[in-house]
Amino acid sequence: MAGSPQSSSAEPRTVPVYSQEPSRTSRTSLNDEQRQSLLDSLGFEQIDARQMTIKTTHAKTCRWLLKCEQYLDWLDTTKLDEHHGFLWIKGKAGTGKSTLMKYALVNARKAMKDHIVLSFFFNARGEEIEKSTVGTYRSLLLQLLERLPALQSVFDSLNLSTSKLTADHQWNIETLKTLLEEAIQSLVDSSVICFIDALDECEEEQVREMISFFEHIGDLAVSNGIRFQVCFSSRHYPYITIRHGLELVLEGQEGHSQDISNYVETELKIGKSKAAQQIRAELQKKASGIFMWVVLVVGILNKESDRGQVHTLQRKLREIPGDLHELFRDILTRDTHNKDGLVLCIQWVLFAKQPLSPEQLYHAILSGVDLEAVAEWDHEEITKDVIKRFVLDSSKGLAEATISKESRVQFIHESVRDFLLKENGLGKIWPEFGINFQDQSHERLKQCCLNYTSIDVATSLSIPDALPKAFSQEAVSLRKSATQTFPFLEYAVRNVLYHADTAQGGGISQADFLDSFPLPRLVKLNNLFEKHEVRRHTERVSLLYLLAELNAANLIRIHPSVSSCLKVE
Repeated sequence: MAGSPQSSSAEPRTVPVYSQEPSRTSRTSLNDEQRQSLLDSLGFEQIDARQMTIKTTHAKTCRWLLKCEQYLDWLDTTKLDEHHGFLWIKGKAGTGKSTLMKYALVNARKAMKDHIVLSFFFNARGEEIEKSTVGTYRSLLLQLLERLPALQSVFDSLNLSTSKLTADHQWNIETLKTLLEEAIQSLVDSSVICFIDALDECEEEQVREMISFFEHIGDLAVSNGIRFQVCFSSRHYPYITIRHGLELVLEGQEGHSQDISNYVETELKIGKSKAAQQIRAELQKKASGIFMWVVLVVGILNKESDRGQVHTLQRKLREIPGDLHELFRDILTRDTHNKDGLVLCIQWVLFAKQPLSPEQLYHAILSGVDLEAVAEWDHEEITKDVIKRFVLDSSKGLAEATISKESRVQFIHESVRDFLLKENGLGKIWPEFGINFQDQSHERLKQCCLNYTSIDVATSLSIPDALPKAFSQEAVSLRKSATQTFPFLEYAVRNVLYHADTAQGGGISQADFLDSFPLPRLVKLNNLFEKHEVRRHTERVSLLYLLAELNAANLIRIHPSVSSCLKVE
């Protein structure tokens, strides 16, 4: 019943892990199997998710970077003493920094075959590891050791314990830094170039520590004649000072302005008349260098044009807010079509325990607005394309599915989340929710989970009264069938108490919820998804035990048996 990330269909690997910090004096030579196990444990499911989600650059855009003075100076090995291998690309939210970084990365991999090119793209909309420096170090180390297998000898400095842990073991950050430093210092003839995108999507203190670490590596590289270069990208804030390095500010770059002009010229399909050219010029001026704004506005104007409203385009453009956040507000409030679905979609993308797949989100939203449709759904009739259009409509185009092995739904840009939460966009759009939107959202999401678990899945899946052993083939087949037929079920079962606990913490009473909690049903469903027999609960397990297991402190405080124990006679 734990509110942990959902298990995948594959059984978790077990890997030996270190018991202490790497030792440079005492080294035990590991065999290939041990090294491979450690290498495997560095990886994680969404390691390339953010990079894959960034759309390929529009034709003729970003090419200016390759001729930019700062970029050329960064690549110039004769100037390493001056900049220590650092280039920092900065720009406002929505200017297109990530797109530019992906272009630079792809170009480097094509043009610099003799270099080891590494990358990490922070993702504030993803899992915790995607927005942490632990994820950065794991990813960079994995890429480096896979490209240069000889460097895997750095693992020899680890003292392996005999215990076994699953491959989602959280590596110690200092160990990762030490291993990465040792690997880079072991480079002989190889040159390493790193692209690290969206530093502002990671917690500031972690970023400051990472910058300090890379400065240390840069100093070592320069003094030891090693070619190690890093290109960062971020917004202007938070401002972090580096001792050496080059800075490239996107706003004001002539090439960036030309990119926007090229995009508008080819993508705004309103003809070539004098009026059309005037609209294009006005659009570019109003954009102020914010590419995300341009993309959204071009879409709006194309839709108007397709409806035959060409004569209103200029007025429409003038009505559209020039500020990106105000544009988000305009998109979300333009009409009242499916407002309930929109609010619920926003709530799920903002406050789900972990990002949902498109299929999960489809069911999660319907569980709150049309449960009957979920109970009767046909997964062969409701195709991926239907679900994609549903997500697009429910979010008014502000959310999308990632293009990755395990697709997840997230906002099209981090600035959408910033607007909704940091800029109090939620309060501006839906003032009826007041200042308690987050806690009310968890209450709503709890109810969606509860609704979904009330569906008669036992009949549909032919679940026997006594579940087969967790490790049996029959149980594996049942889990697979349950996930396919009811994609949201595992999330709902494992996280209904998480959302209830969070709502209670925000002052929304869960006393009635606990009184009527369908314990036997939820325990059986949880056991269905549990892959390890020892982790299943017995029929006699108490709700209080489950709450303690989840560390649901807010619900524990109001549980009747706890309340009675705390009464003063």
